[in-house]
Amino acid sequence: MTKLHELAELGQAIWLDYISRSLMASGELQELVDQGLRGVTSNPSIFEKAIAGSADYDEDLNRLVRDGRSVAEIYENLAMSDIRSAADVLRPVYEKSGGADGYVSLEVNPALAHDTGATIAEARRLFASLERPNVMIKVPATPAGIPAIETLIGEGVNINVTLIFSLEQYEAVATAYIAGLEKLALAGGNVGRVASVASFFISRIDTAVDKALEEIGNTEIRGKIAIDNAKIAYRRFREIFQGESWEKLAARGGRVQRPLWGSTSTKNPTYPNTLYVDSLSGPNTVTTLPPATLDDFLDHGTVAATVDIDVEGARNRMAELAELGIDLDAITNKVLDEGVASFAKSFEGLIASITEKRSRLLEELQGVSASSGS
Repeated sequence: MTKLHELAELGQAIWLDYISRSLMASGELQELVDQGLRGVTSNPSIFEKAIAGSADYDEDLNRLVRDGRSVAEIYENLAMSDIRSAADVLRPVYEKSGGADGYVSLEVNPALAHDTGATIAEARRLFASLERPNVMIKVPATPAGIPAIETLIGEGVNINVTLIFSLEQYEAVATAYIAGLEKLALAGGNVGRVASVASFFISRIDTAVDKALEEIGNTEIRGKIAIDNAKIAYRRFREIFQGESWEKLAARGGRVQRPLWGSTSTKNPTYPNTLYVDSLSGPNTVTTLPPATLDDFLDHGTVAATVDIDVEGARNRMAELAELGIDLDAITNKVLDEGVASFAKSFEGLIASITEKRSRLLEELQGVSASSGS
């Protein structure tokens, strides 16, 4: 039994924050599943590194160019092929867990983050095209994303809500999820077939808060606020998913929308490299780990229920942060904007790389055609 199996017994699922063609082709993903991995997530940055940074996709890219596909069609074909392959590997986890785990996530185009209608349309299309029950579509927790989440859940689309940084965002996301389930129930849909996670980004908060603390010469609460913020959100999660109204949905098979801890690699080299994993373990949670952090956790991580420990201390430190004149709301709003911009930039870089490869291949094909004609 690995530490991943031990965490699963505790009620926490570990998902891999990485995907690539070679991950499936080499059998590595299956090996990780055998070790207790319970899901996979992707984002534009991950696909940029996978597709633009390797030759693994060149054969398919050549074929798609020869078939006359556009840049957008090439990207979706490559990305969705990986998502389907990963979903197939994870399908036994999905079946064995009764639909609780075994998911693979694909993000809507980050350029749509501020357009509710376009986000809904793209999420619907991607979910239908993937044709797998164990996929989630990633929708950002922007003001435009919140109503999209409610609509999509109401239509039975599995949603991974991404880029959550604040308690206010989280509450809006959870409310949208429950409202979506209620709509689905009223329409006669099967609420037990829908799953969703609310993805909190952890380390980015510490990076921003630590910088503000350093500027005023305070080191006492450095490296603590991101974890405290998550613990308070987890307590709120437990409060929201209880009571009469929720129990009605639960009686129909409704699942809680689990908090998911993302951005879990420590950016400060002086912090333990499993800090965010060790500090946020507990029932009804998911943690996504990039490969290096997963290796570190398997090597020397700690398995213990920690997410609901010292919540009062967390509240006190948050109050201290405010007394120091550091506006956490302003910081979380800023890192949300930066997160949307970062994913958009990665997506643009990926599209630019495919465009360049496509143009080069077209020139080569035209050259071969001209040579044959002469």
